[in-house]
Amino acid sequence: MTMTTTLDRETLERRIRELGDWFHNIDLHGVPTAPGHFLGDYPAIKWRRFAHAVPEDLSGRTVLDVGCNGGFYAIEMKRRGARHVLAVDTDARYLAQARFAAEVLDADIEFRQMSVFELPSLGRRFDLVLFMGVLYHLRHPLLALDLLREHVVGERLIFQSMLRGSEERLDVSADYDFTDTTPFADPRYPVLYFVERKYAGDPTNWWIPNAACAEAMLRSAGFRIVDRPEGEVFVCEPEDAAGHDESRAALAALERRRADA
Repeated sequence: MTMTTTLDRETLERRIRELGDWFHNIDLHGVPTAPGHFLGDYPAIKWRRFAHAVPEDLSGRTVLDVGCNGGFYAIEMKRRGARHVLAVDTDARYLAQARFAAEVLDADIEFRQMSVFELPSLGRRFDLVLFMGVLYHLRHPLLALDLLREHVVGERLIFQSMLRGSEERLDVSADYDFTDTTPFADPRYPVLYFVERKYAGDPTNWWIPNAACAEAMLRSAGFRIVDRPEGEVFVCEPEDAAGHDESRAALAALERRRADA
């Protein structure tokens, strides 16, 4: 007998409260986990805006949800028939919430407590990787993208980040003279804003990119952006090995020239 058939509404509500404040509002058979969320019915309202960018049928596919929080997206991937879903997070409370939600909804999901920086230890790639709402909580965000590209992303990456600043793009040159400071005064230039103390009351909000910076970071890590179905969401594919190696070689050559100058 599954938990779905054994918990009444009163028990569900009590268990939800016992697991602390939820950031993911998940419908557990008519009982919401975060009914007073400051963003509304989140993340369902965001999911509805980009759900069409994820295959409706994930049969036979493997999915990795990095920073799964309360499990909303991992559960949605299982609902679409994914063969195996691994959901990871560093926060034990979020993982407890996610496990509970998955049990209530009878979703067969594997959960592990680990960070994005530990992903190489998995020793495998996944057909689809979700990296939603994690980048700006990291002190070393570009390293995280590098590790995703080099170790776990198989076919596609669904990336989402809070964005601030300009939505416009500057046609950035491949190089600038040392004395040319004008690009850095242009709000369209790729910028990663550093948060020294807190943003939105959260001390773990470290870096917030503008749109141009998010795109540039993804490209630098070896991803090709194939779609932007929602303002903060980018669908990416790994660059082919030749293209990725060429980009890295060009960057290394540029660094050598600057070192020799």
